[in-house]
Amino acid sequence: MSESASYSFSQQTWKKLKKNKGALFGIVVIGMATILAIFGYWIAPDNSPNADLQTVEIQAKKPGYQQQFLTIPIQSKAYSGFFIDHLINGKPVNRKYIPITGYAIKKDSLLIHKFIDEDTSVLKVFAFSQLSRESPDDFIKNHLITKTYWLGTDKFGRDILSRLIIGTRVSLAVGFIAVLIAVSIGILLGAIAGYYNKRVDALIMWLVNVTWSIPTLLLVFAITMALGKGFWQIFIAVGLTMWVPVTRLVRGQVLAVKELEYITAARALGFSNSRIILRHILPNIIGPILVLAASTFATAIIVEAGLSFLGIGVQPPQPSWGLMIKENYNFLITHNPMLALIPGFAIMLLVLAFNLLGNGLRDAVDVKS
Repeated sequence: MSESASYSFSQQTWKKLKKNKGALFGIVVIGMATILAIFGYWIAPDNSPNADLQTVEIQAKKPGYQQQFLTIPIQSKAYSGFFIDHLINGKPVNRKYIPITGYAIKKDSLLIHKFIDEDTSVLKVFAFSQLSRESPDDFIKNHLITKTYWLGTDKFGRDILSRLIIGTRVSLAVGFIAVLIAVSIGILLGAIAGYYNKRVDALIMWLVNVTWSIPTLLLVFAITMALGKGFWQIFIAVGLTMWVPVTRLVRGQVLAVKELEYITAARALGFSNSRIILRHILPNIIGPILVLAASTFATAIIVEAGLSFLGIGVQPPQPSWGLMIKENYNFLITHNPMLALIPGFAIMLLVLAFNLLGNGLRDAVDVKS
């Protein structure tokens, strides 16, 4: 396929895709999720590592909850202050946050009513000389803040919105890595099986059928147990279980394409099998592969959420939407079910976006239309 033909095909595909409102909605949601994943620590109200700033006194608060805090400087881990460090890891906590219901200044002392729960507070006294070298007025101005928890707090008093934003990284990363692994393995095995046929095809399809006979979740469990629990291990485990549909699709497409006249002509010209597969067959079946990749991305997000909910996925305190549901699902039968429903809605929205994009791609790359 020439460069101009490839360019024309991509232009036509995008033109059709733009007419599909569902696909455009999916692209917008995926684009916003990507921005949140990359710049999460710049956007999240709690930019501490893993958005793990805990204030147990304000656990399980409803969306929109506001709390006043006295912040006291503390020593923290070394922080380079570089843009990339903040972007990837967040900022170490350098202040202690004490929830208060009120305060008073008495000579050189600060009297605060520390918040315990809705009906209880404890009086604490701090000498300004021990807190800071600033004047009392400057200290109050710089160290008394009011925080709004737009989506409430979890059972550890952490900001749900911040953990939701940082958790976007896990969902997108697991989808990307799973698709990368599944598509790479699927294209390799599918192209070999479809092109060479006979014994090689029979062997690869036997492997496909055996793998497909094992329940996906059970296979992920086995691979996770072999690789161990962790951030990268779960991504690899999910990817290694999703290559089967890609292999079957690529094999079927290769079987159909290799009988066409231009492939016969390529063989007559003496081109090698690898060149025929890489330069003449695969570029012409990329459309269906893209469609399947979108649905695989969505499936990977759901599988990762399920594994995290079961406790064998991403480990605390790293935020994951599935882990957030696990930590807060008990609140479904209490006064604050949104703690578990909010990450569930996030999973549903992102999965829906990839499915809508996949449907749009399916229609856009359909040459019959």
